[in-house]
Amino acid sequence: MFEPLRDLEHAIAQATGQPFHARQQRSVGGGCINDAFVLGDGSRRFFVKTNRARLHAMFVAEAEGLRALAAGMRVPEVIAEGVSGDTAWLVLEWLEMRGSPEPAAMGAALAAVHRITARQFGWHIDNTIGSTPQSNRQHTDWIAFWREERLMPQFALARRNGVRFGEQEARLLDALPAFFSGYTPQPSLLHGDLWGGNAAGLADGTPVVFDPACYFGDRECDLAMTELFGGFGGRFLAAYDAAWGIDSGYKVRRSLYNLYHILNHCNLFGGAYESQARQMISQLLAELRG
Repeated sequence: MFEPLRDLEHAIAQATGQPFHARQQRSVGGGCINDAFVLGDGSRRFFVKTNRARLHAMFVAEAEGLRALAAGMRVPEVIAEGVSGDTAWLVLEWLEMRGSPEPAAMGAALAAVHRITARQFGWHIDNTIGSTPQSNRQHTDWIAFWREERLMPQFALARRNGVRFGEQEARLLDALPAFFSGYTPQPSLLHGDLWGGNAAGLADGTPVVFDPACYFGDRECDLAMTELFGGFGGRFLAAYDAAWGIDSGYKVRRSLYNLYHILNHCNLFGGAYESQARQMISQLLAELRG
């Protein structure tokens, strides 16, 4: 059993208003960052993530993101989060998820989330993208946000890792305004890490998303990432487009937004992601010349 079990039992009981005494614990996948298990008392079950105590802020930010996303689509309900000794933990509602979300419902639900707006780009707290710290310092200008809070930190981390993009980096950062000619993004609530592994469907196909890296940004960022590692298919994009039309310039900006995630993978895993990042930057610069 999880060592500080009494803390979890007390937190669950306090949050739900019902006594909880754990009788079963079963390990489940928690991604490559956290340990995770299902905790049950015979009638109720909860999903628990754990990590080192110094990473508690990561769970606080995740809980904040889930609560925000809940205003637009189905997410696991946040039950409690805390620290016990040298372990941070997050308790979520346990949902029986079965495969991929229904694509059209997913598209419509994501559009509803993106209709949630704010006055500035960014977020009231920082969070993480994978295990990489993600700065959400707020800006009124989207291009400045994307340059200073997304691309520049990844390029700086790459340099610390011994990877340099040199002139290509400088040219791309200087050229960012050209990608937004005739297009002015508004701050939309974003999931922030929306690939196929962070979404699933309930038994009736209802879409559920989890493991967010939320902030307010251009809605195309979420759309772009859904296409980076497989995506949700044509029916998803068609349903989204029907709910909120996709700008014609998205096809070019898609690479600009996915470059952030490829740079992050380059910094986390190296290997082929460095070559992919270089190729994406070259293609983006070629788009401007064309």
